[in-house]
Amino acid sequence: MPRTRLTLQEREEISLGMSRDISMRQLARQLGRDPATVSREVRSGGGRSGYRAVRAAELARRRRRRSKVRKLAEGTPLLAQVCAGMARGWSPQQVAARMKLEHPSEGAMHVSPETIYTWFYLLPKGELKRSLLAGLRQGKEHRGLERRGHYGRPRIADMVSIDERPAEVADRQVPGHWEGDLMIGKGAHSAVGTLVERTTRFTMLVPLPQGRAAEPTRLAIAGTIATLPTSLRQSLTWDQGTELAQHQQFTVDTGVAVYFAHPRSPWERGTNENTNGLLRQYLPSASVMPSDPATLQAIAARLNGRPRRTLGWRTPAEAFSQLLESPVAPTG
Repeated sequence: MPRTRLTLQEREEISLGMSRDISMRQLARQLGRDPATVSREVRSGGGRSGYRAVRAAELARRRRRRSKVRKLAEGTPLLAQVCAGMARGWSPQQVAARMKLEHPSEGAMHVSPETIYTWFYLLPKGELKRSLLAGLRQGKEHRGLERRGHYGRPRIADMVSIDERPAEVADRQVPGHWEGDLMIGKGAHSAVGTLVERTTRFTMLVPLPQGRAAEPTRLAIAGTIATLPTSLRQSLTWDQGTELAQHQQFTVDTGVAVYFAHPRSPWERGTNENTNGLLRQYLPSASVMPSDPATLQAIAARLNGRPRRTLGWRTPAEAFSQLLESPVAPTG
């Protein structure tokens, strides 16, 4: 069953949560789902007071069975413009946004990025699919299945939850707060660490020639963090990968507090997730991750040299350089 569909067991947990007045966000965390998914499910299934698991499952089944006219049907002006946009190398998000901009009052010319993705992945192999592939950031012809891991007791001792992270981190007004992760190479035999500063989107790549076990990862990331001014070493938000199991020693070594996101909640490290998506253009998962610092610095320089709308079309390198030149950023 596709991961996008809730199971009956999940619906029963939602129903139980509604009876106990548990918040949507807490329920989503327990299920490993996006809060918006749980909110939509409850809303379409009768609301907090009327939600029942079996009835909600039946309603969902009926909705799936309804015959629908395909939005991107052959020969329609909408499909023609979608193909034209992707042929220019635009992503589905860019195509969808542009359609709304150019046809603000024509609902028939509006389409969601997800609809474009679904249409593309269902295309048979051929020239059309190859010609449009450039518009997909990660260049994948098929959509992969999301792996469902086991999320029981925490595998990392003494983790500090993202729930305890200072509020100043969320509003991006104070620099020096970072998000981090690993990019895994072919066969899971190589990896590169990625560190992204939240206010400037500035990225540093960390070579891991000794592998991604806890100690070499700690030493490599600490060595990279140590090159920063003290004022830009505030916190690091990581997922619950065991590569950062030595987080307490890392904090002792660097002075950087470490906070762990909830399981299967990539939106809690959205800046890092988005950056890793961009980096896949240079570091595809089917390749061996480089461990040469010069190679990784060159890749980071290319990424940090791209103008960003969120920065007023400045580059991360320009924004980060301004922080380094600021008199409030003494060297450590």
